[in-house]
Amino acid sequence: MYRVGIDLGGTNIKAGVVDENYRIIADARCKTRLPRPSREILMDMARVAKEAVEKAGLTMDDIHSVGIGIPGTCNADTGVVEYACNVGFENVPVQEEMSALLGRPVYIENDANAAALGEALAGAAKGAQSAVCITLGTGVGGGIIIDGHIYGGFNFAGAELGHIVIMVDGELCGCGRQGCWEAYASATALINQTRQAMINHPDSGLWKIAEDLELVDGRTAFDGMRAGDPVAKQVVDTYIKYIACGLINVINIFQPEVLCIGGGICKEGDTLLLPLKKHIERERYSKYSTHQTRLCVAELGNDAGIIGAAYLG
Repeated sequence: MYRVGIDLGGTNIKAGVVDENYRIIADARCKTRLPRPSREILMDMARVAKEAVEKAGLTMDDIHSVGIGIPGTCNADTGVVEYACNVGFENVPVQEEMSALLGRPVYIENDANAAALGEALAGAAKGAQSAVCITLGTGVGGGIIIDGHIYGGFNFAGAELGHIVIMVDGELCGCGRQGCWEAYASATALINQTRQAMINHPDSGLWKIAEDLELVDGRTAFDGMRAGDPVAKQVVDTYIKYIACGLINVINIFQPEVLCIGGGICKEGDTLLLPLKKHIERERYSKYSTHQTRLCVAELGNDAGIIGAAYLG
């Protein structure tokens, strides 16, 4: 029996048919086209799911269930998305409406939690009873797996790890709080930090890599560091310290078997991972324990959310 996973993002809606070995055998996608009414988005999600099923040479009768990862607070008991600001959902009965559109059982979950489940089932955290997955993207997303199950808190709003504070009265975060980890460790934060360094140091070699501030991306500072620019190196070193601070907090709280990090920044590989490990080894509370959390890069990329969503419920 096959399952369908849907990943609702701010840019794209993606759906995949997943087999019993956690492989995506067919997929489909469309643009999310925000802002627009929730009903239109749900209809597109159903359409994309059916398209993926058709590409797999199957019918909806072959599908056991459908799971959906949504960037917001998803009440798994009621099937209602209570709040998802990025897609404009507020108390939307997604489970009920999607089940009516698809004729199959539907389950919903926060997208970062679904991605964490995907990594636990088939990726970097496979076989671990406890794992935390962090995504360094536009924001900092978090998903927590305990005893093989998603942990979302009693009100399904847990695991917002990007909004732990690492700097009291620090940078204003999009959530309205100051000093959040997300405001320092996201890819967006790195871009802002790089731009500020370029403004402060007009002679920096960073200007040769990105001739205009609007051309700065998450690779700019790393490329500058590899080119030998000291300003770029300072940006990268500070950024890695910010990431490490949050990771150490997560380890000290949860002591998971596996802590995996994902997002485009992780394409830097050991340039990112090795200094992170040094910070963690030096500062973690559990440094004298015989069992230590394994830090690694997430393996499934964009597929994690689809695979995890497919196996909800």
